[in-house]
Amino acid sequence: MKNLRNSVRLIGNLGMNPEIKEIANDKKMAKFSIATNETYKNEEGEKVTETQWHNLIAWGNQAKIVEKYLKKGNEVAIEGKLTSRSYNDKEGVKRYVTEIIVSEILMLGSKSN
Repeated sequence: MKNLRNSVRLIGNLGMNPEIKEIANDKKMAKFSIATNETYKNEEGEKVTETQWHNLIAWGNQAKIVEKYLKKGNEVAIEGKLTSRSYNDKEGVKRYVTEIIVSEILMLGSKSN
């Protein structure tokens, strides 16, 4: 139960090719996003699909896997933890970012994806 305190599991499709950054001492970071879809029927009985975008960060070996195998459109299952941070932009406005730090990645779909 300890791992349930801050655990996120999602299945979605990459919205763009991952951005890979080299950090000191050959450590890599992969930054990418996935879209998840939820479909339901509204009051008129029409099918509605809502898309949510999730920002993901992978470090080390996970980043190497992302760099080597993932590209825009790929379907993946991820597990990780939710984090929030803030920063000041160029105009001095405080911005807030919520990201998922990836601990596991499972590639889904066919090999042609």
